[in-house]
Amino acid sequence: MDTKTTEGVKITVTTNYLPDYSSPVQQHFVFAYKIKIENNSEFTVKLLRRHWYIHDATGVMREVEGEGVVGQQPVLEPGESHEYVSGCNLKTGIGKMRGNYLMERMVDGRKFHVTIPEFTLVVPYKLN
Repeated sequence: MDTKTTEGVKITVTTNYLPDYSSPVQQHFVFAYKIKIENNSEFTVKLLRRHWYIHDATGVMREVEGEGVVGQQPVLEPGESHEYVSGCNLKTGIGKMRGNYLMERMVDGRKFHVTIPEFTLVVPYKLN
């Protein structure tokens, strides 16, 4: 589990390898990641955009950005949290992801970036 807090917004990430959707022989490795966003600030915030940097073991880096997360732009009151699950495919059994969310404070419209901590994506048998 990887965690990072920026301006009172805490991001926690957990990952899983999905062998049923992967085909190592064809260099296709699929991972799921679960994100928990906790608003520990004193302001109501809205998640506007996401920006990901995805790296595989060959050094290839992809960028993915867009509005919201899994089709939503959650609004979090102080003390509230939002969780979602998404996925990533790699051509290698080892990789990593990191990124940020563009958030907005609802009280004054101030926008700020919340860091998504870097986390690894590893096929379990690669650890042995």
